[in-house]
Amino acid sequence: MNRLDAMSAFVAVADLNGFAAAARRIGTSPSAVTRLIAQLEDHLEVALLRRTTRSVTLTDAGLRYLERARRILSEIEEAEGAAQAERATPTGRLVISAPVTFGRIHIGPLMADYLTRYPQVSGELTLSDRFVNLVEDGVDAALRIGQLADTSLIARRVGTTRRVLVGAPAYFARRGKPQQPSDLKDHDLIRFSGFGGAVDWRFVRDGVETRVTAPSRFVTNSADSAIWYATQGGGLAMVLAYQAMNAVTRGELEVVLAEYERPPLPIQFVYPASRLLSSKVRAFVDLAVETRRWNFD
Repeated sequence: MNRLDAMSAFVAVADLNGFAAAARRIGTSPSAVTRLIAQLEDHLEVALLRRTTRSVTLTDAGLRYLERARRILSEIEEAEGAAQAERATPTGRLVISAPVTFGRIHIGPLMADYLTRYPQVSGELTLSDRFVNLVEDGVDAALRIGQLADTSLIARRVGTTRRVLVGAPAYFARRGKPQQPSDLKDHDLIRFSGFGGAVDWRFVRDGVETRVTAPSRFVTNSADSAIWYATQGGGLAMVLAYQAMNAVTRGELEVVLAEYERPPLPIQFVYPASRLLSSKVRAFVDLAVETRRWNFD
């Protein structure tokens, strides 16, 4: 027995003084209403209604139960209405996670625009190059770059980026530019460990992958540090295009071996799989799609 269904049927019978009228209100058959009331009385072990061939009246226990049942059903309706309103109008606290550099350059300004548009929301932005556990860390949505391995998450793509190999003009003037991946063994390499634990550098051309394993002069988990060291002539760094974009635009870095770059990576917002997505998360992702162009190909 569904107790809420039975309770709703009982209130409808009490309001309308009959099983047929109650059945029409709740969209079922009179026999189904009769069955629900009987199951409710069996569960409570008390008679709620007096039935005759001409009328249906409440027992004393039924009168007392009716008052409480009305209050419970009213509170449920109010709670559902509040939840539906929350889906319609963003409110509450929104927690977003993003990689450090992308978050600083792009998600921070997006959050500022979002909070201006939705003043009933308070925002929290967590920047980290590690993959957070959205459920355990209380994160509503995360910006992820790369293929999604966690099938328990829903992803919405908002752009793409590629891996680029960059170096400073002064470094190239001193050491020359590599013409093919195997040339990297003769260069100073800066490894950004944010790409993972692999120490080999991967390249693709005409569908053929090439891996280069060479010692690194400098290893860091900070893309900003890798890029800065490269601008100082420290060597060649492989980073994501958006990370090096400003330095390339200013002429502090140049991209090499572009013809050997691997396919672009998706930029996507991810959030836990759910039948109902809260309005605050939906509105945040919609704002990104509406106002941003994050294609760094």
